[in-house]
Amino acid sequence: MVNVPVSKPLDTTIRSRRLMKELKEIERLQHSRTDPCFTVELINDNLYEWHARLYRIDPDSPLAEDLVELNIPFILLHLVFPENFPFAPPFMRVVEPRIEKGFVMEGGAICMELLTPRGWASAYTVEAILMQFAASLVKGQGRVSRKPKSAKDFSRRSAEEAFRSLVKTHEKYGWVTPALNDG
Repeated sequence: MVNVPVSKPLDTTIRSRRLMKELKEIERLQHSRTDPCFTVELINDNLYEWHARLYRIDPDSPLAEDLVELNIPFILLHLVFPENFPFAPPFMRVVEPRIEKGFVMEGGAICMELLTPRGWASAYTVEAILMQFAASLVKGQGRVSRKPKSAKDFSRRSAEEAFRSLVKTHEKYGWVTPALNDG
């Protein structure tokens, strides 16, 4: 009988290596620029859960004007990388400020095909995801919500539920870009 060492599942190793590589590259970029477009940090030293701060979006957009007017320095995003990353997309949601339109939904869920299993490609980087999100916010006419915070739950759980619902809808009807006035 031969003893074969049992190693970690392959996807965990790939996930860890990929995320370490991306984190190191992003940190290198963050330190080389005085005004980065975005920054990332691990949440509780967990390699699989990140906060991203998006500092720049199209300066000519109404959303950029809202951020300046309300003195909001960045858009805070929460990313969670599944066990089968990079073969499956991360879950990403807006934490703050609350954004209306711009393809941001209940709980901060993000309606973007790239973040779904059907639209995902393992070659996508965190940087590419963030830049695509910034563009979709502007394209979807996103604005900072001026409504007082309601009692409505704005949590990861509500975002995950909203995201599952939108994925089902898009799997059934496809990904059609809505008219601009539909947001």
